[in-house]
Amino acid sequence: MPSFFPPLFKTLLGASERQLVDRLQFLKAENEILRSRLPKRVVVTPGERARLVRLGRPLGSAIKDLITIVTPRTFLRWINGREGKSTRLPVKKVGRPRTAESIEQLVVRIATETGMGYTKIRGELNKLGIHLARNTIKNVLLRHGVTPDPLRGEGRWDQFVKAHAKTLWACDFFSIKAWTTRGLVEFYLLLFIHVGSRRIFVTPGTKHPSGGWVEQQARNFCMHVDDDGPTAAYLIHDRDGKFTGSFDEIMEAEGIRLIRLPGRSPDLNAIAERAIRSVKQECLAHFAILGQRHLNYLVAEYVSFYNECRPHSAVGHLPPCRDGPPPPRIAGRILCEERLGGLLKHYYREAA
Repeated sequence: MPSFFPPLFKTLLGASERQLVDRLQFLKAENEILRSRLPKRVVVTPGERARLVRLGRPLGSAIKDLITIVTPRTFLRWINGREGKSTRLPVKKVGRPRTAESIEQLVVRIATETGMGYTKIRGELNKLGIHLARNTIKNVLLRHGVTPDPLRGEGRWDQFVKAHAKTLWACDFFSIKAWTTRGLVEFYLLLFIHVGSRRIFVTPGTKHPSGGWVEQQARNFCMHVDDDGPTAAYLIHDRDGKFTGSFDEIMEAEGIRLIRLPGRSPDLNAIAERAIRSVKQECLAHFAILGQRHLNYLVAEYVSFYNECRPHSAVGHLPPCRDGPPPPRIAGRILCEERLGGLLKHYYREAA
C-alpha cells in the first residue's frame, strides 16, 4: 500500500477532469473485483480507521459513492466518534439477581471445609442470617467446580490422611542394585514414613526378603517408635506379597491398626512413594554401590540427613525432626556441613 499511493497521487494530480473521472471509475471497478475475493466483512485496525476518516472527511457526501469497505452509515459513525455505541435503550434484565460473590465464596468454603451436603450448608447459612434456596447452593457449587454431595464428605481418603496425620505411618518396599563379588545383585529395603512430621525410618537391605526378615523389620520399627519416633496408631501398606500375616500380627500386637490398600492404587500411598524417590534420586543414584555394607551406610547417612537437616515443604520448609522454627539470630558465622563427599550439604549458624 505505501508503495502504491505516491505514484497514484502523482498521476491524478497531472490528469484533466475527464481523465480523473475515467481513472476513478477504473479504480472503483478494480476495488469491487478485489472486494469480491475478500470475506464479506473486513476488520480494520484503529490506525486504519483513523486514516480513512482523515482522508474521507473532506469529501463530504461524495463519500457515499466511493466507500465500499463499510457502509456510509458506519463511516459517518466513525467521523462522529460513536463507533460501537448503540442507540437502543438498555434492556432491563429480568429474573432473580445473581448471588453476591462474597456469599458464593462462603458457600464454597463451607462445602470444602466440612464436606456438608446442600441441605446442611443451607442450615449453616441460616444461622448466619443468610437465606438461600437449596437449588441455589447447588448451582453455586457447580459453578465453582465443587462436586456433588455423594462424592464429598467424610469418606474421602485425603480427609482420612489429614485427620490422622499425627498418628499415621505409611510403608513400602523398594529395591536397588549393588555390585558384589558375584556381579550385580538386587537388595530390598523397607521404608516407613510418619505422615504428620515426614520422619522416615529405613531398614537395612537384604538380598532375600523372607518372612523372617520382614517380621524382624516389623519389630525394629516398633522399637524405633517406642524409643524416639512419633506415635503410631495406623500403618498403611499395599498388598505386596512380602507383607506376611506375621508382619500384621506383630503390628496389631503393638496396638497399630493395619490399613491394607486396594490393589493397583499407588496414589493412595503417594507419601511413601515420594520418600522412596527422594532416597534414590538424592542419594543412591549418585554412587556405584559396592555391596550390602556400602548400601546400608549410604542409606543410614541419608536418613539422618533427611530427618535432621533437609527442609521439607510439607512441614513449613523445616527438617522433619525440628519441632518449630529456630529463634531469630543475626550473630554468628554461617557454616556448611557436608556429608557423603559433599553430595549432601547443610547450612547452619555457628553457636555464639
